[in-house]
Amino acid sequence: MKHRPYAVCSALAVLLSMGAVCMPAMAAVTVTFVQPERFRDLPFSPIERAQVLKELGEHMVQLNKLLPPGQDLAIEVIDLDMAGRIVPNFRAGQDLRVMRGGADWPHMQLRYRLSVNGQQMAAGEEQLRDMAYLERINRYSDGDSLRYEKRMVDDWFQNKFAPGHKG
Repeated sequence: MKHRPYAVCSALAVLLSMGAVCMPAMAAVTVTFVQPERFRDLPFSPIERAQVLKELGEHMVQLNKLLPPGQDLAIEVIDLDMAGRIVPNFRAGQDLRVMRGGADWPHMQLRYRLSVNGQQMAAGEEQLRDMAYLERINRYSDGDSLRYEKRMVDDWFQNKFAPGHKG
């Protein structure tokens, strides 16, 4: 009976290693912000700027769930102009973002590279815009400060990389 635990561990190790070989690789999305200090529109506060980039990057990385296994998407964000305009609010100590629905729509310039099992399948540069950002239904809550930017990215991703899409 002394050798039985080792036999179980050895068998389990063999099964796990076989499973790792047989399972397809998970999809991955990587996001890089290229010179964010030059972006057209980010909050003035360094803490708020970092928070916006962190949240937006995390949102884009989560899109990996929509890619088929084995696909990798590398995104480089070249420029960002958030929805609305920043109005300094010295009394409150925090800037306000005012959205009027005019020429203050969200805009993002990015480059992407889609690879399947390590082989590049598509690449390009895109200009994302949502000129009707205040007129459309948004699945993100009013409390989400990046709801318009996230929806714009979701729309682009769905149109460009949805399963069955030939773009």
